[in-house]
Amino acid sequence: MEHATRVGTRVGNRLLAALPPADFAVLAPYLRKVPLPHDAVLVRSGDRIEHLYFPCSGAIAFIMELPNGQTAATAVIGNDGAVGLMSALGPARSPMTAIVRVAGTALQISPARFHAILHRRPAIAGAVQILTRALLTQFQHVAACNALHSVEARLARWLLHIHDRTDGGNVLPLTQETLSELLGVRRTTVTQVVSSLRASRAVKSSRRGQLEIDRPRLEAVACECYKLMSRRIDRIVSQDAVRMLHAAPAPNDCPPPDVPFARTDS
Repeated sequence: MEHATRVGTRVGNRLLAALPPADFAVLAPYLRKVPLPHDAVLVRSGDRIEHLYFPCSGAIAFIMELPNGQTAATAVIGNDGAVGLMSALGPARSPMTAIVRVAGTALQISPARFHAILHRRPAIAGAVQILTRALLTQFQHVAACNALHSVEARLARWLLHIHDRTDGGNVLPLTQETLSELLGVRRTTVTQVVSSLRASRAVKSSRRGQLEIDRPRLEAVACECYKLMSRRIDRIVSQDAVRMLHAAPAPNDCPPPDVPFARTDS
């Protein structure tokens, strides 16, 4: 792991990078840079939230699991989001499962430590509001899209969202089981949808748990939700963040309480 004070000038998470330097400096000693391995489960639905993650790279899917075993994705985040944010409001259990779908890295902090700092730094409290707004925006768009648009358009949208959060290249590490989990449909339906996308050449190949995409053609298949959602989230995380965080009132600079926090060795 790499101490965040040594990476402060190259923070990968967009919202942490937008914080005023003094506010990030308060967080930095308690942040740890950790890997996000492919398919790692960061938290399961119903489990107590042990860590907050601010991704710097990679893609993480939030999955809603129903009692009958069915699943569906409600959001995909990368360096524009965070995992475990509910714990910033106090001890909490996760309402959904967070799974790494494209490997990357994140800055990790314990909920107790983050909560202690949150109340002293208005800009950091503002960051929580911004992240919450961005996530709610995605939840709302996904719910509407699931109700109104075809499975092909929805899959194209998810693939584009995930591709946006990769480091480049057009090959995505996604199995049919993963796509079934994202869409909330059977694997037989996934096979049919991928075949349809291959016929339109939006997907060039699908083998050994990897999908090679043709991005322009995939954008043509996706519904309008993709661009609309991307624009709104980008505006919240970039323009609104800078405006709100730098307009925050002066912080209370009392020293933080000595809150114990978990350290994960990777």
